[in-house]
Amino acid sequence: MTAENIRIALVTGASRGIGRTAALALAGAGHHVILTARTTGALEEVDDEIKALGGSASIVRLNFSHGDKIDALGPTLFERWQRLDVLIASAGILGRLSPLAHIPTEEWEEVMRTNLTANWRLIRTLDPLLRRSDAGRAVFVTSRASRNIRAYWGPYAVSKAGLEALVKTYAAEVASTPVKVNLLDPGAVRTAMRAQAYPGEDRAKVKPPETLAPYILELASPECTRSGEIISVE
Repeated sequence: MTAENIRIALVTGASRGIGRTAALALAGAGHHVILTARTTGALEEVDDEIKALGGSASIVRLNFSHGDKIDALGPTLFERWQRLDVLIASAGILGRLSPLAHIPTEEWEEVMRTNLTANWRLIRTLDPLLRRSDAGRAVFVTSRASRNIRAYWGPYAVSKAGLEALVKTYAAEVASTPVKVNLLDPGAVRTAMRAQAYPGEDRAKVKPPETLAPYILELASPECTRSGEIISVE
């Protein structure tokens, strides 16, 4: 694949967990991967792993709490690549597990800003670039917590339910274009967020993020015809 036709992919939350797995899988499949997360040092480690695979990547430090930085992402990418072929939106936070009446306003707003509003900003700034691709693909990581409602998971569950409505709306809006948009529900995965939610769980019994690589590659592929769906992994 030449530099002119290499597929360009952007991964949020690429420093660890599902985002790291997505970045490594896409790089291994020949994509140039734009790595985004809050911590530059962790991104540099993923960049080193990609280079060891013979792949290529760029690092963009991005804090989802800074909406203006997200808004600037599209124009920045356009200047260098003029398009975006793949978006994997995996960044998110758990927030406090607590009765709704006990959650401070600032903590509620942080979860909504990170898990929901930031992804709307991503869509807004990256949609023109995805439409410039001959096979734009966007995958947003959700959770069955949005549908399997339990006590004390309010902010996270509400943010993911909102994300699913947001992404399905976007999929409907691009239905007449080559862009395909889906949600990936990974199920129980051995991540830092999972450990935060279930501190006493035996992590050895939970599947590692690497098991998601085939699903990510399938949904990111130009051959993928699915759109507006939630793909659940057991």
